[in-house]
Amino acid sequence: MTGKDWGVDRLDTGATADRPTFLRGLAVAGAALAGLRRRPPHSAPGRLWEGPTAADRAILRAAQVAEALAVTTYDHIITVSPLFSYLFPQDQSYMRAARQEEMAHYQLLARLTGAPAPYTAFYYPRGMFTTASTTLDTLVTLEEAFIAAYLVGVRDLSSPDLRAAAARIMGVESDHRTMARVLAPGLDPAVGGPLRTLTGFAGTAEAVDPANNNGFERPLGWTHIDQAVTALRPFSEKRAAASAGFDASRAYPFRPFTPALPTSLGGF
Repeated sequence: MTGKDWGVDRLDTGATADRPTFLRGLAVAGAALAGLRRRPPHSAPGRLWEGPTAADRAILRAAQVAEALAVTTYDHIITVSPLFSYLFPQDQSYMRAARQEEMAHYQLLARLTGAPAPYTAFYYPRGMFTTASTTLDTLVTLEEAFIAAYLVGVRDLSSPDLRAAAARIMGVESDHRTMARVLAPGLDPAVGGPLRTLTGFAGTAEAVDPANNNGFERPLGWTHIDQAVTALRPFSEKRAAASAGFDASRAYPFRPFTPALPTSLGGF
């Protein structure tokens, strides 16, 4: 697939991620539904809003692919990884809720783009679902990339409603990053726990105490959605996966479903 499958024409921005090859390629991007409700979003005075722009659609499509990756990640942690069965019941509930939330994000974005995501399976680093440290390092790295990509959406989407929707999704991704860090010190020794540090997108081992260690979200230096697309490519394309040192011999399927959020208060 090419950049146009993401709704993006430019793919090589020259941006580099300060991350070892092992987890170097991630990301996603941001935006969501609000602007396509029947009432128009807040437009410039005298201008009739005509729907998302080409730039909006690029962000929406990239975000849709990213959410499919997020659903696939939580889905296979729950169903494949031995780590899951050793988690405390409340932490298992967190994982299940995260899968529902990511699917709700995907569902909104699919309604905006009017089509399913162009990728139906994803690749991961070796040991992703068998080695707890790889599982949580990758999960934190992904969530940090999702946050940074949604920050691009908050900055670049064309209407206040769309930007607010991107911010609402970004807040949930931040919850997921923190909860992944909460899991680490409580991991059972049978699956390699406890873990005292995790390595995210920056490639630096960071202490997991405190789990909520950000005063402000990390933009990762991204200024355009192309950077998120480029970072995510090893997860979505076999050749890029092999080049990044991922396990290109197995692709994990994206399995859509109808989400059920824990509470309607957290719905859209």
